Amino acid sequence: MQKVTVSDITLRESEKNNSLSFKEKIDVVKKLDKLNVSVIETGKITNKKTDTLFLHTISPLIKNSTLSCPVDYSEESIEATYDAIKSAKSKRLHLMVPVSSVQMEYLCHKKPKAILEMIDTLTKKCASLCDDVEFSALDATRSERDFLYKSIETAISSGAKTITVCDSAGEMMPNEFKDFILDLYKNVPSLNDVMLSVECNNSLHMAVACLISSITVGARQFKVTASKSHFPSLLAVAKILQTRGGSMDVSLDLNFTELEHTIDRMGFLKTGIAADSDSATSHSDEIVLSENDSIDTLSAVILKMGYDLSEDDIKNVYEEFLKIAKSKPVKAKELDAIIASSALQVAPTFKLKSYVINSGNVINSSAVMVLLKDGNELEGMSVGDGPIDAAFMCIEKIVGRHFELDDFQIQSVTEGREAMGVTVVKLRSDGKLYSGKGVSTDIVESSINAYINAINKILFEEE
Repeated sequence: MQKVTVSDITLRESEKNNSLSFKEKIDVVKKLDKLNVSVIETGKITNKKTDTLFLHTISPLIKNSTLSCPVDYSEESIEATYDAIKSAKSKRLHLMVPVSSVQMEYLCHKKPKAILEMIDTLTKKCASLCDDVEFSALDATRSERDFLYKSIETAISSGAKTITVCDSAGEMMPNEFKDFILDLYKNVPSLNDVMLSVECNNSLHMAVACLISSITVGARQFKVTASKSHFPSLLAVAKILQTRGGSMDVSLDLNFTELEHTIDRMGFLKTGIAADSDSATSHSDEIVLSENDSIDTLSAVILKMGYDLSEDDIKNVYEEFLKIAKSKPVKAKELDAIIASSALQVAPTFKLKSYVINSGNVINSSAVMVLLKDGNELEGMSVGDGPIDAAFMCIEKIVGRHFELDDFQIQSVTEGREAMGVTVVKLRSDGKLYSGKGVSTDIVESSINAYINAINKILFEEE
């Protein structure tokens, strides 16, 4: 019985519309790795700072899967991509090149001969850095067959170990796609020495059937997603192979026990992917520091949590950390609060003057707020999903821009009905994490102050 492997393209597809936040993407990676998918594909590095930070963050988190990242059409981009994923336990560089006449001209502005030269040069560059290289022939089913054969042969001879053929338009029927795969094996003998992979668009709702038909004639990897997409769903293909894999003489190394439950629980966010209830507390479960830990250890933990602090800020955080660590162990939530109150302390650009929140179970929550900037009063009003959401949206209207909320924590620091609450808000801007802290007996007020505090840090660094 031969194994077939799953290459999940959820993250790669999410980059096309920026549908996932930084934290959501990390949660997706953890989920997929737990499911034991063979390959987790990401998007290309388009924003060097943000995307590189993301790849650095997830590389050490992936224990079971291969981290695959697409490269751009230059040797410099290949080097940058490899540097971003080189700490991953298992890594892959992925070269995606159009091979149909219309896409070669439109996407690459190159003639067929130049495309073959590009495939040769870039595949060799990838192979010189990474043992695992994948070549994807985009729009393969609409290409000239002789040129497709040459493209695949060139990629294999240059070092590609996985070849993916794409039905990018999603126009093929299952029997046609099956014949297409058989034709490739017949005309490209070197395909027998590598893994053949398939990617099918679901525009005709036939993608799952096309994938299954290709597996029956030798395809050994298939592309799926764990969210709503134009590509086959992981759950749908996995169920078929779980039920009928034996009769097809193939097996799928996937954690079926977790699969259906996990995919169902990925259905609540706007992208169709939700974080595991354990995800938000994963740092708390993993990080426990004591007064015996050195500043170097603390610095490494801070970096793991996603912060990029200066040496002076780390020293300030370490001093405050030691004060707390003398009386008790320090976990991630406490460390977040320490960082919010000790790192990057700046003169405030915005200050809260007043706010009014209206909320109830029969009305939409609304916020009216006045902020001070350079002595001037700026007023805003917004409606949101709950009082805190309305308040945050109101702040953004006044400031004039949207901020990516990475995390939001409320902790009680005293007891009783008039307990003081500490709110920590973590915002991400240009890939960097900024935390703000607010303290009040009113959790809405502490949340507003924390949000404004984090924004002030972002604005200070941008200036």
